[in-house]
Order: sequence, then structure tokens, then C-alpha cells
Amino acid sequence: MSVSSAASRTPAAAAAQPPIGRLLREWRAALRFSQMDLAMEAGVSTRHLSCIETGKAQASREVLTRLADALAMPLRERNALLTAAGYAPKYPETTLDTPELERMQKAIDLILAKQEPYPAFVINRHFDVLQVNRATARIDQLTMGRQSQHKNLLHQVFDPDDFRPVIVNWQEVAEGFVGHLHHEIAVSPTDPRPQQLLDEILRYPDVPTRWRFRDVDKAPSPIQTMRFRSPLGELRFFETITTFALPRDVTLDEMRIECAFPADDHTAAVCERLAEGA
Repeated sequence: MSVSSAASRTPAAAAAQPPIGRLLREWRAALRFSQMDLAMEAGVSTRHLSCIETGKAQASREVLTRLADALAMPLRERNALLTAAGYAPKYPETTLDTPELERMQKAIDLILAKQEPYPAFVINRHFDVLQVNRATARIDQLTMGRQSQHKNLLHQVFDPDDFRPVIVNWQEVAEGFVGHLHHEIAVSPTDPRPQQLLDEILRYPDVPTRWRFRDVDKAPSPIQTMRFRSPLGELRFFETITTFALPRDVTLDEMRIECAFPADDHTAAVCERLAEGA
């Protein structure tokens, strides 16, 4: 969402737009879609889309689904779109400890266990750490001498009293996380938390002010290697991300499992030695 464009609207103009209109305009602005662009992608007429945005026409659930598909909306945002149009949300948001998601939790536990002796952890779209395996705790203890004081991965990386001092290539790693956070801000115009997170991490000392703005010209690195200082020498990891295919629940849609693999033989040997010692 473009904060400046939203703030420039007068209160009267904003109030005149129905909720569905405000939401669609915010999404189009975030993706730089014109009404014609979105109408063509969704297979509806530009006139009909305009009437939906102004409240002159009621969008059917089918049309809303096509609009959401064209905008590549995550499930939480699809629920927001349905609610804005006057419909009940379609996708449930269930915690992992409920019977409905019991098998999903078992799958997550299996992935974390099979990743041993290498670190793996589960985070949501706000970078909150939901679950870690034992190897993650061992690496934390080796590199920092303690567990992190934060439950949020971004704060772990940016806080100078947390992981930041032991990350050898901190500038590169931190800039990558900022890029991911800007992406979340762009694709979640109804969610204020990503922008709040950006404001919070920018308040840490020696964080470049230019990171407040998204660098649209810089392509993300295909592989992010993280290098950690430790008493046993430098440790190097690269990560893979696992997500649930075609999730029908908001919780699963927003969850990802990050598995760290050793980027050299020394790191692999240290991980194996720590596991044996445990």
C-alpha cells in the first residue's frame, strides 16, 4: 500500500468510498495496476470493476475470487475482500493445536526432527518464531552463549544485544530481510504489522535510513548465506524454505519452515559434533 497516496485523500473522499472500493484501490496501488489492468487479468469489464469500487454494483463471490486471483492475494486478504463486499469470510484461521490441523503439526515436527543435526525453525509472515528444533538451540548456545531474548526473527537479527554481533555478513543479511519486509508491506495493504516491524527495526542503532524505502531496482540474491562467529570457528549456512501447497487455512498459508544447511564441511562437522555432545 502507498502510505503517501492513502494519506493524501481527504476524509470526505475516503468516507465516500465503500469498503470494497477502498480495499481494491489499495491493492491496485500496491501492485501499480490500473482498473483496466485488473479488469483484464480478472476477466471482467472495466465498467463493472469501476461500479464495484464505487459501490454501484455488488460483486458476486465468483468475481471476487477472480479479482483475488488476479491480485495474488493471500488467504487473510481474501477474507478481508469478502468481508468488505458484505460476505462471510471463506477461509478459517485455526491454531495448530486443534484436531483439524493435528496432521499438519505432525508433519512440521517430522521436518524439524529430520533436519537434525542442522537448524530448522518455523515462522509466520510477521517473522515470529513459532517453533525450533534442538539443533537451532545448540547453535544459539554456541554462538551467543544463550537463547535469543526475542521471539521475532527480525528483532533477533537487528538488535545489537542479540544475534547481530555474531553475524559476520550482517549488512548483507539484514538488507535481505528488509527486502522481504518491504514485500510483505506491498502485498498486505490491510495489515499494519509489517510497516510497524519496519519502523521498529529501523530504530536500532546504525541501521541505514535508506532501508526505509524499497529498492525496486535491486534483485534479491537467489541464495542467502549466513555466516556466524563461534568459538569453534566461522559457521556458514544457506537456507531452504518449505511452505504448504494449496493451503485452505490462514494459519497454514502464512507459515513457512526454514531449514539451514551447512555451506561447508567445517560447519557440517561442528553441527555433528554438537549433536553427539548433546
